[in-house]
Formats: sequence, structure tokens, C-alpha cells
Amino acid sequence: MEKEERYRGVIDWFGRNVEVAETELHYSDAFQLLVAVILSAQCTDKRVNMITPALFDAFPTPEAMAAATPEAVFEYVKSASYPNSKAKHLVGMARRLVADYGGRMPSDVDALLTLPGVGRKTANVIAAVVFNKPAMAVDTHVFRVSNRIGLTDGSRTPLATERELIRYIPENLVPRAHHWLILHGRYVCLARRPKCEACGLTPWCRYFEGNRSQELKYFPLPTMKGK
Repeated sequence: MEKEERYRGVIDWFGRNVEVAETELHYSDAFQLLVAVILSAQCTDKRVNMITPALFDAFPTPEAMAAATPEAVFEYVKSASYPNSKAKHLVGMARRLVADYGGRMPSDVDALLTLPGVGRKTANVIAAVVFNKPAMAVDTHVFRVSNRIGLTDGSRTPLATERELIRYIPENLVPRAHHWLILHGRYVCLARRPKCEACGLTPWCRYFEGNRSQELKYFPLPTMKGK
């Protein structure tokens, strides 16, 4: 199957069957989303959503968090993974946001990357979700699903995956496609045992195609006799 055909099939299926595709993190503004995304590294969205209500009550703005100490923030995020590092990153991010950007979230990926605790994936999430820019955030789900389906050709790095997805996905769909792939990886195309029997993407999936070929090799489909 040609790659363009695979992309067309996958995008069309998602567009018809997954009309609502958005982050599962709870937030009310760009600052809160950035805090939640920083906390979500190596941590589930469910856990983050349990942490953030009290955290946002205590530090509702960049200015409030910038005035805090990492030790104070730690008390609110200690049930997250790597809480010490994340507390330091959150305070450092808020201070840089206030000092360099007047407390306003920059929309440019390169500017976002100057904030402590913000890597390329996080910067792309903010650019896509808050500013609807054609930025593709590649987390473990996007990386795995893209390679497994065949949207990418065994890309070895998140950046290579990002560039290949951006090349083939229509620009206006990139922000939604990011969530399509994340949610598909989270609930259907699981890491250890993908739920192929419940997946609508099998007609275009390289992984399913390969497994099906092996099954037919050892367990051929029965043919009708007498014809």
C-alpha cells in the first residue's frame, strides 16, 4: 500500500468516527494547560487531574507561582512522578514567563522552549491546543501508533516522527491528528496487546496486515469446494 493511500484512509476514518478529539487534561487557560502538561511527563492524565485543582487554587496565575518556592509547590505535586524536579520546573517556568513575557503565554514554539521544564513535545502541545498551530506533539503513544500503523517508516526519534507526520497530514488537521493518535494509542492500539479486533484502522494498518499475512500462511482460509 502506498503511503499516501494509507494516510488518506487513516485520516478519513478518524474524521468520520472521532469527531471530538481533545486533551483529557483539565485546565481553564494557557498557563494551567502548560502546568498540567509539565506534570504529565511520566505520569497519567488521571493523576494530573487529581493534583491540579488544589495546585491551581493555590497558584492560579504565573505571578502567583513565580512568587512561590519549589518547596511550597512540591507539597501540591508530591504524588506526581519526579515531584522535586517538576516543582522546580514549574516555579522556574512561571518566573521566566513573568520576567520575559509579562505573564503571557508565547505562541511560538522556539519561545516556549526557553521556559524551564518545556521540551519540544510540551511546546508543540501548547502551540497546537492553545493557538491551533500545525504543531505535532509526539509522545510515546503518537510515536508507537505512527510506526505501528505505517504512517512513519520506523522513525527512531520523536523529531523524525514529527517531521514525517507533518509532511503528510493536511495542515488544518494537524492539531486534531495529534489527539487522534494519542487517544487511539491510549485506548485501542495498546503497547503490549493492541485491540485489533476493535480497531477501525485495520484496512490501512501495516501491523495488522503483517499479522494477517502470517496467520494466512500457517492457517489458510478455507476455500469453497466444487467451484
